[in-house]
Amino acid sequence: MNETLPSILLVEDDYLDIMSVERELRKLNINLPLHIARNGREALSMLKGEGQAPLNPLPSVVMLDINMPKMNGLELLTEIRNDVDLQYLNVFITTTSMEDSDRTKAEDLEVSGYIEKPLTFDTFGHQSSSRIDSFSLFLDLLKLKN
Repeated sequence: MNETLPSILLVEDDYLDIMSVERELRKLNINLPLHIARNGREALSMLKGEGQAPLNPLPSVVMLDINMPKMNGLELLTEIRNDVDLQYLNVFITTTSMEDSDRTKAEDLEVSGYIEKPLTFDTFGHQSSSRIDSFSLFLDLLKLKN
């Protein structure tokens, strides 16, 4: 039985935020392969196999920071949505940005959720939209546990 294991691609340039995501996933007992790209250009190369073998299978969830060097998260999300092989990817924005324009652009690009940092999955039940989006992510990740 050779099933392909689901995985997560974290696109994040801040080491502390990477550690935070790893810690939260461990708290949820989600032990899936976690691929890390430090900017949008690196993530796109990983997804398309430019200069390296592509991620195979493609990640089940992409967690994407907006503010990064070389190619920011919204630029990467635009590339993903315009690529026939990648456009269906389940992408969640994780950011400290409070800009309505960032949220609007992300929604226009059909993100699965928008999560404000610091990232935490243990504060559900609050009224803020980031907590609702976090809950959506939580449910999607739970599907990956098995």
